[in-house]
Amino acid sequence: MVMDLGSAARHCALAVAALHGFVASVAAPASGAPAPRTVSAHAVAREPASRGAVVLLHGLGRSARAMAWLERRLARAGYATHAVGYASVTRPFDAIVDDVDREIARCCADAERVHFVTHSLGGLVLRAWAARANDARIGRVVMLGPPSAGSAIVDRLGALRAVLGPTGRELGTGEDALPGRLARAGPVPFELGVIAGDRSWNPIGSWMLEGPDDGAVAVASARVDGMRDFVVLPAAHTALPYARDVAAQAIHFLDHGRFDRRRAERAPRGGAGAR
Repeated sequence: MVMDLGSAARHCALAVAALHGFVASVAAPASGAPAPRTVSAHAVAREPASRGAVVLLHGLGRSARAMAWLERRLARAGYATHAVGYASVTRPFDAIVDDVDREIARCCADAERVHFVTHSLGGLVLRAWAARANDARIGRVVMLGPPSAGSAIVDRLGALRAVLGPTGRELGTGEDALPGRLARAGPVPFELGVIAGDRSWNPIGSWMLEGPDDGAVAVASARVDGMRDFVVLPAAHTALPYARDVAAQAIHFLDHGRFDRRRAERAPRGGAGAR
């Protein structure tokens, strides 16, 4: 059936609104800093022999500074932290993985064990890097809101997906989309804990997603084959790296290989995630 002009206009307006909400959900700057053009990393603490290093990977449209608050929490817990930035909007996915590979080799050359904490797209980057690098030093991994099965919002954007860049536009739910291709590799080969959010600042995006969601990724889509633990916390997608409960759960998983269920049950359920 041919869509009439009125329906076409409504569809276009809905797609534009969804794009705005999706970009705001995944790329709203926390510090006002633009995404860097090149890869960068900085260490906050000296590496304790008993705990090892933690590499932090941000999400789409963000910079290493987006992980700074969480990075400080990890450093206080005794980890040597390295926040790695990458050009998530302008670079193709394989090039991003190449860039991150070089930075991990530089920042963690002397580390006996390397843990990871990722947000959103950073989880997909880590999975691709781990499969390629096959590094025996990979320790525990915590992913925050990873689009492991893609986002239905991206599916609905049509031609507007181009705004998300060569990597962002591949974050749909189809088998040939980036998440689907990574899933075909099978279970992840490392200890993984996934934290999903179920609060949204993006009502139109949430309308497009099935079940509880964080405004960009459905809770069900954050699950990863082979993960050791999974917890849902009251935070929106953008707020995940800035929520106290998220930081506490990430540290608990890095320390123990599991999340703190008692703390999760006590987490307040009335907001989008508090600092």
